Amino acid sequence: MSEIIITKDNFDDEVRNFKGIPVLIDFWASWCGPCMMLAPVVEKIAEEYDGKVKVCKVNVDDQPELAAAFRVESIPLLVVVKDGAIVNQAVGLRPKEDILKMLKL
Repeated sequence: MSEIIITKDNFDDEVRNFKGIPVLIDFWASWCGPCMMLAPVVEKIAEEYDGKVKVCKVNVDDQPELAAAFRVESIPLLVVVKDGAIVNQAVGLRPKEDILKMLKL
């Protein structure tokens, strides 16, 4: 499965009310160098772990309400949500192995 673009309109259906597998949310912006470096890693996780994790992306410039709701102060910010609750998060560029540990995969 490819990454799902999250907006304030689909957030409840795709993240808050989603049950079962963990949801990895990547908060990013097009002007952010580390975000661009992290993007292929997140995309690879979406492909390799299809059915085990749901991967979502939030552009903080396009979705300031979601960025504020998650208190995003630095990007990239990775947030893991399970059954509607935040269970893990990390700021900055991370290797794939660290992200998989966050997801407990």
